Order: sequence, then structure tokens, then C-alpha cells
Amino acid sequence: MSTNNDEEPKTSITPLLKRLWHESAATKPDASEIAAAVALIFTNSLSEVQIGALLTCLHFTDRDRQADVLTKCSEAMREFSAPIDIDGLSKVLAERGRKEGDYHGGLCDIVGTGGDSHNTFNISTTSSLLAASLLMIGKHGNRASTSRSGSADLLACVQPKAPQIAAVTPSTIREVYASSNYAFLFAPIFHPGARHAASIRKQLGWRTIFNLLGPLANPLHPLIESRVLGVARKEIGPDFAESLRQSGCAKGMVICGDEELDELSCAGPTHCWRLVQNPDTKKVDINYFTVSPSDFGLPTHSLSEVSPGQSPEVNAEILMRILKGEVPEDDPILHFVYINTAALFVVSGICDADTSDIGHGDDGKVITERGPGGGRWKEGVRRAKWAISSGEAYRQWENFVEVTNRVA
Repeated sequence: MSTNNDEEPKTSITPLLKRLWHESAATKPDASEIAAAVALIFTNSLSEVQIGALLTCLHFTDRDRQADVLTKCSEAMREFSAPIDIDGLSKVLAERGRKEGDYHGGLCDIVGTGGDSHNTFNISTTSSLLAASLLMIGKHGNRASTSRSGSADLLACVQPKAPQIAAVTPSTIREVYASSNYAFLFAPIFHPGARHAASIRKQLGWRTIFNLLGPLANPLHPLIESRVLGVARKEIGPDFAESLRQSGCAKGMVICGDEELDELSCAGPTHCWRLVQNPDTKKVDINYFTVSPSDFGLPTHSLSEVSPGQSPEVNAEILMRILKGEVPEDDPILHFVYINTAALFVVSGICDADTSDIGHGDDGKVITERGPGGGRWKEGVRRAKWAISSGEAYRQWENFVEVTNRVA
């Protein structure tokens, strides 16, 4: 008789599914109940039929876009992620993190939910690599699900030598950060339980709560100091920001380009919900505003100029040309990368330093001008340009490639 794990008895969540589908105020499941059901997926305790039914119910009742549900479910996903020695890693980060301004040397992430259908260049991944010139980066990512080139696909295609992203594991991550400011956390390595929903998600044909949980479920969550999180629909921006606040984030920003783009747009306004902690009360406020390329001192470019729809191989070539400083300064994709990198620099607090030893054509003079939301967006661009011109972003890239191949 087979002992295949898939044939083991499963837990039934039929009562919960009925309450979800026929919601009334009296019987409506709360966020904790929903999260407990989602958690059963990670331990392979639900049948495929019930996983599909749960994801469908959450999608068509809009419960998977509510702040409290996102908070509790992302918490459950992190709880079932591969265990990491957080204390040991925090010591490495304390030694390596370069404190400046209001940046305290902690991890930073820039990530999007995907699904905006614009098929733009891999902006957040490239921006995370530029930002590693000054910040400690913990980039959480995966293969493509809705675009041609996901972050993991891009990194795996870099020539002549690619980083071994699958070699970054809970047991090697301290060694990675001991050698580089950058680590890419490949979701299947750190969230092995999510594989139990993979085939069902593909068959459903619509986006599920898992597409929204990814950016909120970085396994290094306790060590993340700041993050920029892109969403593909403006109406879910406030809920994502509130979920970040409920999860303990005190320094972050949720963004959505006016074209329903999960990046800061190079074509026009971007809607921003920024989390800022009051230094006196410690209360975290969410401030809404919009920014445009002109706030960064850059021109606008239509999305058609930055949406090559290319393969990961071609995007990897563009990435390396950017890191090596081989792309002309007026290139639209480079400007797109600059504004997103600048946003992470601003949110991290590093742009709040009033002096700087980072020079880029102006003897290192800080641009103190503040734009929408009080951000020094032009100072962020100045630092993004320095990341390339100094060669520091490329050095951190080489360190990441070397250490991941060494520990593989």
C-alpha cells in the first residue's frame, strides 16, 4: 500500500468555507481563523480541492485584500518558513551595516506584487543591487509568474558568471552577509510549504492571496529596517500600508504608479503611502502623497520605452551594462532605475544625513531640497548615480556572485 504523503488524511475546513462564501455579520470568519486555514496549506494538511476552494473564496469575497487578513496570513507564512538564526545574523549585520543619517544599518527590501501587466524591465531587482552600495539588502523574490522575467530568472541568466541563488539558505546566509551587502532570498528555499499550493494556483487562472503575501513574507522580517513595496492596484495601497504597520514596520512605503504599476512610475505620478514613526510618541503614521519624475530631477518617459518585454537573458545583459556604468545617462530605463533606487534610499533614512562623503560631480554636497512627503528625492538620485559611477554597486554584485558560488 502506498504511503505517499498526498494520500494521508487531510483536515477539513468545510465549515469555514461555508461561512466565507455565505458571509453575514454574525458568522463572518475573522482574520485569525482565515490565517489558521491558510497555515494548513504549508503543512500539506489540506486537499487540493479545499486549497482551491479557500483561495477562490478569499479572492471573490475580497477578504484576501484586507489589511488584517494580509497581516495574519503573512505572519503565518513567515512562521512556517525555514528557520533562520536571527540572533547570529543580527550580529553580522551590526558589524557590516554602514550607519548614516537616519539609517541604522539594518536590512532593506524593495519588492513588488507583480501582476501589473506592463512587463517592464526588472526595476526593483536592479534598484536593490544599486542600493546595496550603501544599504544592507535582503531581497525576497521568485521566478516569474505573470511576466517574462522574474527576479530569480534574471539573476540566473547573468553572464559570464551567475550567482547561485539556491545556495543562499538559512545555514549559509550569515556567510553571505559576511562577504556582501546583498542577499537574494529565493522564495522556494525559504518558504518550502508554499509548494503545496503551486499547482492549484496555476490551474485557477486568477491571482490569489499568495501573490499578495510574497512581498509581506520576507523571512528576514525581524531584521528589516525599511522597505519599499509596490502594488499593482491603487485601491489596495492603503490596506498594504496598514498591514505593514500592523506587522511592526516603522519605516516603509507602499507605491503604485498611476498606470496601475507596481513601481515608482517614470511616466507620471506615483501614489505613495509612507510609514513614518513619530520620534516622540513612537506612533507610526501613514502619510499619503504623490511623486513624479520631476521631483527626482528627471524627465518623464512613456512606459513603452521601459517595457521591452524581453527575455531574462536580454534583461540580464541590460542589468550588467547598468552596473558597469555602460548605459548612457539619458537612457529611460536608467532613469526608471534611479527613481526607484532613490525611493529606497529616502525611505531608509540615509538621505537625511546633512553631510556626505559620497561624491558625484558636486564634491559630495548633500541635496537638502525636500519634495512631496518630505523626502529628499533628488539626494536619493545623487546617491543612486554614485552607486554606479563609484563602482560600488558592481563591487557588491561581484561579492555576492563570489560568495554564493563559494558556498554552493
